[in-house]
Parts: sequence; structure tokens; C-alpha cells
Amino acid sequence: MESIRKVNSEIGRHPTTLLCIYGFFSMMRPSEPFLTPYLTGHVKNLTVDEVTNEVFPVWTYSYLVILMPVFLTTDCLRYKPIIILQGISYILTWVMLLFAQGVLAMQFMEFLYGMVTATEIAYFSYIYSIVNQDRYQKVTSYCRSIQLCGFTLASVMGQLLISLVGLDYFYLNVITLVSCSIALIFSFLLPMPKRSMFFHKTETEVAVNSQLKSPYDVRTHNVEDFNSQDRANVSTMPTQVEVPKNRFMKVLRQLLNDIITCYSTGQIFYWSLWWALATCGYNQVVNYTQVLWEHVQPSGNLKAYNGGVEAISTLMGAATSFFVSVIRIEWSLWGELTLGIVSFLDAGALFLMNLTQNIWICYAAYLVFKALYMLLITIATFQIAATLSIERYALNFGINTFVALCLQTIVTIIVVDSRGLSLDIVSQFFIYGTYFAAIAVIFLIRGVYILIMAKKKLTRGTTSTSAE
Repeated sequence: MESIRKVNSEIGRHPTTLLCIYGFFSMMRPSEPFLTPYLTGHVKNLTVDEVTNEVFPVWTYSYLVILMPVFLTTDCLRYKPIIILQGISYILTWVMLLFAQGVLAMQFMEFLYGMVTATEIAYFSYIYSIVNQDRYQKVTSYCRSIQLCGFTLASVMGQLLISLVGLDYFYLNVITLVSCSIALIFSFLLPMPKRSMFFHKTETEVAVNSQLKSPYDVRTHNVEDFNSQDRANVSTMPTQVEVPKNRFMKVLRQLLNDIITCYSTGQIFYWSLWWALATCGYNQVVNYTQVLWEHVQPSGNLKAYNGGVEAISTLMGAATSFFVSVIRIEWSLWGELTLGIVSFLDAGALFLMNLTQNIWICYAAYLVFKALYMLLITIATFQIAATLSIERYALNFGINTFVALCLQTIVTIIVVDSRGLSLDIVSQFFIYGTYFAAIAVIFLIRGVYILIMAKKKLTRGTTSTSAE
């Protein structure tokens, strides 16, 4: 018993390590880049139309329906139960992929995968409940990096096993199921947080927040800076402040007020608008790009290189994220114009994917598209996170994602779903290219407007100085 307690004590001291291990194995999914060839191959024997118009749309719908309840309950349940739920959802998803047959079964599999993506919010939220505020950025980078490493390694592994060994897609899914099972085991080992962002705050955080006049003030305050007299004033309070049931609605109303405050700043509003619009389009492209690759070059004719392409795209995304950290631009002046120009390049990449019949050009255009999106979403994240407190940033992230999913659901119903237009994959990518071109026009106009207003302001300032 003593040895067991010692092991549990050691585990409790290293929650970040456990979280990183969970993140690594949950992303070790070598079968994922080859999902469409697997579903349309000899094992599942679905048609491309069934996969495109009946199976894949279910993920969007389930993600939308599940996201908001998960978003509201994750903090209340203190993260760990939601992480465990994600691990279980991973297992069920790949059990269905391996052993279930038919369109209806694969639709249920997509519903389960919607649960996986909706519960991902708990992974990063857990970090903020177990580390001090001054370590948020470092620990977040650890967890994100280990996820990228896991996904890249899995993509390379899958590609090598397909290209060199000739392994069947079925066994790639077996490897994925084993990896997700390991992740689930580590999710149970995570210590239960004693606090959360909203519903389970410590007495010091409550006292600090009560003295702050604005949700932005927390950026310039640290819980550790709370002076000794203030600590003495709250010393009689319990270590953890629970939200009574009769105050639940009051907390929700406070969250609503915080959301309104977050979007009251013009810069945050426009960055968030681009985030929602672009993420909608990005999710559609990533969700259906394997179908386009299958159309351009059926995997039955030659070996697919989807895994290699996904691995390269992940590395390019990491490189662009690093590039953002070293460039110095006055984003308040040039931000919207940059969003417009790069969104226009994204549209060009999608039109190229739509028009080409060469799989290598299609791969290259996809790499450009994904790298440019990763560049802009990193910039948007930095700009929003630098302005808001961590709690308000979490709210902003959740709302932006929810709006993106609402838009994506509308696009899916109209363009993809068999009950809508049910367009073929080539026509779909023409729509997606046009969609990003529309985003580009909106932000180019906004960017030009900002530059004109800045020039007028500068001219008025120069004239006023000359008159004096």
C-alpha cells in the first residue's frame, strides 16, 4: 500500500507530463490520412458519393450539437472527466471503423468522432487549472508541440507502412486503436484539478478578480502579486470556492456579460470574425480533401501519399507558427490587409486544387493552403490572447469555434448533404475557393479603409503641428 501511495504521489507531481503523454498517443493515428481510401476500399466498400454526401456531413452536425454542452460543462466538471470522455470516444470511434459495416454504422462513427473533437477543449483547459499563470505559455507550447510530434510521426509511420511494407489500411486502424487505448489509460492517471477558470476558483483568485475593474485588467495582474494584507483578508475563506447551485444562472449571466465585453473592441471583433469565417472554410477543405485526392488519383491505381503530405503540412504549420513569433509588424495598422491578401492566396490554392488533374500539383496546393491558414490563425490567436485575460480568451475561443461550426453546418447542408445540392467534389472545391475569395474581399476593403483613415489622421496631425 505504501508503494502504491508513493506512485500516486509521483503521478500527482507531474500532471503536465501525463497530459503530454495523453496528447501524444491520442494523436498517434496513422490511419487518419487514409480514411477515405479505407472507407471506399474492399473492407467497407462504400461509394465515394456515400462517403462524401452521407457519412462525412454527420461529423459537422454532431460537432455543432455537442460543442456547446461540452463547453459549458467542462469547467464545471473540472476537465478530467471530459478528457476521459474523449479517450472513450476515441476507442468507440475506431472500434466502429474496424468492425462495423454500412452507411448507418459509419454515420454513427462520425457522430462519435464529433464527440472527440468537441471534447478537445478540455485538453488545453486542463493546463490552466494545474499550473501558475506565468507558466501558461510554456506548458501550452509543450502540449501543442507533443501533439504535432505525435501527428507527424503517425503520418510518416502510416505512409512508410503503406508504401514500403504494403500494409492493409485495416491494420493501420488497429495500430490507431492501440494508441488511443494507451491514451485512455493515461487519462485516468491525471490528477483531478482543485480549481477551474469559472466554477471552482480559489479564494485568492476570487479576491483578485473582485478588485479588478475590467476583464482586461487581469493581464496586468498576477495572483502571486496579491499583497500579504489582501491574503490575510481572505485567509478565513475555504481553499476552493464552489459555485452554489442557486448561483449557477448568475455565473452564466456573468459569462454572457464577459462575452459582450470581449467583442466590444473593434480589433478583437474583426480578428474573431476572420477566425470564424476562415475556420469554417478550413474545416470543410480538410474534411473533404481526401475525397478530392481520391477523385484526382484513385488509390486503387497507385499507392496514396496522403500520410507524407499530412506530415509535411504539419511541419510547415509549425514553421509558420515560429515565423510569426519573430516578425515585427504593426498589426493594428496592417492586420486586416494581411488577412485579406493571404486569404486571397488561400482562394488561389483552392482554385488550383479544383482545376488540376495532377495529384502532385493538388498535394502542393493543399500544402500552401494549410500553411497559409496556420500562419494567419497563429497571428489571430496571438492578437486576441495578448488583449484578453486567459478566462476571456477561453470564452472567445469557444464562441469563435461555435460560430465557425454554425457556418460550416449551413455550408454542409447546402453544398454537400444529400438532402441539399449534393454537389460533386470538384464543384465543392470551386465553392470553397469562392468562399475564401469573398473573405479576402471583405478584409481587403477593411484593410484599405484602415490605411486611409490612418493616413488622414497623420495628415491632420502634421497640419496641426505646422500651424503651431
